[in-house]
Amino acid sequence: MPVTERTFEQLALEDPEGHWELSCGRLRRKPGMTHAHNSLARRLAFRLQTQLPIDRFEVSMNAGHLSLAAGNYYIPDVMVIPVPLTASLRDRPILETYSDPLPLVVEVWSPSTGEYDADAKIPEYRRRGDLEIWRIHPYDHTLIAWRRQPDGSYTETIYTSGAVHPASLPGVTIDLATLW
Repeated sequence: MPVTERTFEQLALEDPEGHWELSCGRLRRKPGMTHAHNSLARRLAFRLQTQLPIDRFEVSMNAGHLSLAAGNYYIPDVMVIPVPLTASLRDRPILETYSDPLPLVVEVWSPSTGEYDADAKIPEYRRRGDLEIWRIHPYDHTLIAWRRQPDGSYTETIYTSGAVHPASLPGVTIDLATLW
């Protein structure tokens, strides 16, 4: 039996440690991750936040949900949130959810979620219109970046070394050697 958005939101608030997602009417608990996955996400989140003005952007790691088409809710590994989008959430006991496109959404590959992220989450992020989407593989040392174009399409670039400059976050540089 499909779960309603209201039931999902209630469960997610009552069990925040469960890291619940909702996909096609089905509850899904985000599984535990490897050290390589978590370490890379922590390093990336730290490097992003130290380069972004704290009064303009928040960097979230494994917290908050993206609201997607058909009532889906996913928790990205890392996301950059413009501070104005957080205003309606402050001081209110509601689930942290973002429906507006974000400047950067990142999934880090892990053995438990690799196919799910590629097949379900990343296509949904593109449908949402997120400006830049990254999939980082901690073992293959690759970063795939999809960047939204003015016509709504996305370009794809694969990085294996060097520095990556998110087009959606001018002035930010991520040196891949610091992530591995």
